[in-house]
Amino acid sequence: MKKNISFFLFMVMAVSGYAQQKTYCNPINIDYGYCPIPDFVTQGKHRTTADPVIAYFKDKYYLFSTNQWGYWHSDNMLDWKFVSRKFLRPEHKVYDELCAPSLSYVNDTLLAIGSTHSKNFPIWMSTNPETDNWKELVHNFEAGAWDPQIFWDEDTDEVYLYYGSSNMYPLYGVKLNRKTFQPDGEVIPVMALNDHEHGWERFGENNDNTFLQPFLEGAFMTKHSGKYYLQYAAPGTEFSGYGNGVYVSEKPLGPFEYQQHNPFSYKPGGFAKGAGHGATYQDPKGNYWHIATMVISVKNNFERRLGIWPAGFDKDDVMYCNTAYGDYPTYLPAENKGHMGMNSFAGWMLLNYNKPVQVSSTLGAFKPNFAVDEDIKTYWSAKTSDKGEYIITDLGEKSTINAIQINYADQDAEVMGKAKALPGHKYIIYTSDDGKSWKKAIDKSKNEKDVPHDYIELEKPLSARYIKLENIAVPTGKFAISGLRVFGKGSGSKPGAVQNFIPLRTAPKIKGERRNVWFKWQQQPEADGYVIYFGKSPEKMYGSIMVYGKNEYYFNGLDRTEAYYFQIEAFNNNGIGPKSEIKKAE
Repeated sequence: MKKNISFFLFMVMAVSGYAQQKTYCNPINIDYGYCPIPDFVTQGKHRTTADPVIAYFKDKYYLFSTNQWGYWHSDNMLDWKFVSRKFLRPEHKVYDELCAPSLSYVNDTLLAIGSTHSKNFPIWMSTNPETDNWKELVHNFEAGAWDPQIFWDEDTDEVYLYYGSSNMYPLYGVKLNRKTFQPDGEVIPVMALNDHEHGWERFGENNDNTFLQPFLEGAFMTKHSGKYYLQYAAPGTEFSGYGNGVYVSEKPLGPFEYQQHNPFSYKPGGFAKGAGHGATYQDPKGNYWHIATMVISVKNNFERRLGIWPAGFDKDDVMYCNTAYGDYPTYLPAENKGHMGMNSFAGWMLLNYNKPVQVSSTLGAFKPNFAVDEDIKTYWSAKTSDKGEYIITDLGEKSTINAIQINYADQDAEVMGKAKALPGHKYIIYTSDDGKSWKKAIDKSKNEKDVPHDYIELEKPLSARYIKLENIAVPTGKFAISGLRVFGKGSGSKPGAVQNFIPLRTAPKIKGERRNVWFKWQQQPEADGYVIYFGKSPEKMYGSIMVYGKNEYYFNGLDRTEAYYFQIEAFNNNGIGPKSEIKKAE
C-alpha cells in the first residue's frame, strides 16, 4: 500500500511540474513561528527565529532554534517536519522557553537545553526524538548558562559546556561530570572579542558604530583532525555583518588562538543578509554544513530567518564556509557536489532583478518593485488577502526558468507564537510569452503546508517571459511578498571582466583606519551585480560580498595588521563573468 501511495504522490508532483528537488534556497523554507513576546511586536506581528543548531542523529537531521515551541526533523535537509513541544516544566513562567538552544548527542541519546540565567532548567534527553519523546537527564542544570552548547568529545568520552552572551564578558568553558552532567571543575574564560584589531567584530550595521560595545555570543565547538574549533558570533544579531569567527586549540578548554582566516561565516550582501550565531554539522557522507541566523530586523531588531551553507576544512585545516551566491539555488547533500569554489551552486541566475512589475493592488507605501529589489527588508503588499490578488514579474525577455522562490512578508499578521492549525499558503503560478495569454505552471491552490519561503524546483525547465503569482489564500494578514525570485538563464551574454578594480586601504606606515577598505571599479554595463572575494592568501579567499547595482563598496571588516587579497566578478541573468586580476592591499 505504501508503494502505491508513494507512486500516486510522485505522479501528482510530476503533473504539477515539479518533482523531487536537487536544490534548496535560503532562507530555508520552514514554518517559522511568530514572535511570542508582546514587547517585541509593537510594530507588527511577525515570524522570527534565530540561533539555530542542526545535529545529524540516527539518519535524520534535527533542527532546533529560538522560541519555536518545538523543533524540526528531515531526511534530506529540504523537507522539514515540525514536532510540537514546549521544553518547560509547569513552574517555568518565561517566554524564552528554548532560546538559543544547545542540541548535541552522546552515544545514542540526543540532548537539548535552552538558555537560562537560573539553575532550575533541565537538560532534556531522547533516544527517539522523531516524536515528542523526551525526559529529563538533569532536573536542575547548575550552570545557568545563556547561549549554551554541550559538546561531547567522542575521542575522550568527555563532555564540556561552552556559553556566554554579552558585550562585557568573554565566552566561558567548563568540563561537565560525565555521569551527572553538572559542572565539574574550574570555569575558564576561553575567548573575548578584539574589535580594536578585528574590524568585522565592531558594532553596527556597517561595523562602524562606536556608541556601543559589540556583542559576543553563540559558542559552538567542532573537533576536526584532533583540533578544537571554537566558533562564536559577533557583533550583533540585527546587523547585515552578523557573522561567525573561530578560535583553534589543541585542547578543549584552550588556550585558543584566532584563526587567521576570519570571519569564517559571513554574508553582508545579497537578498537575505547575515550568517551569524549558528552551528556546524556533518551530513551522512561526512561533508560539513553550517546553519546560521539571517537578518530582517524591520518590525523588530530580532526579526530573523535561517540559512544553510556548505562548510568544511581545507588541506591546511582552515575552517571555511562558502556563502558566495548563498541565497541562490544550492545543491542538497544527496547531490554530493562538493563545497569548494562554485561546486555547490546550481548555476541558475536571478532573472528578474529590478525588472518591471504589475500588481492587482498596492497597500500604501509597500510598492510593487520592492518584490524584485533583492532586499528582504522591503516588500510589496496588496490591499487585501483576497483570492485573485496577484503580482506579475516581467523577465524582460523569454528565458529558461529552473526554479522559483516566493518569500512572503508579514503585513497585518494576527498570530503570535506557534499556531497549530495555521492554514497553508495557497497560490497558482502562471507563465506567458506576451503578458496576455497565460498557462498554468504550478498549482498549489490546495496546499495545506505553511511555506513562508516556498521554493519550487521545476522537474523540467520552462520557457517564458512573464511570471504571474496569483493568491488563493495566506495563513494570516495581507498578501505581501518580499521577494518573488525567478531563477534560470536568460537568452543573452554573460558580463565581461570587471575593469579598474581598486581596493583603497591605508598603508601600514601611514596613520589611518586599516580595518576599512573602499572598493571602486568601472561599472560593467551588462552586470546586475558583483561578488567581491577576499582573504589573507590568494589561495584562501573564502570571504565574499554580493553587491547589486553599484560600482563601489565600503567594507569595514578587515583585521588591522595583516595584508589582504581581493578579486571581483560581475554577474547577470545570463551567468557569471570572469574573475578580475587579484589585487593585494598591504
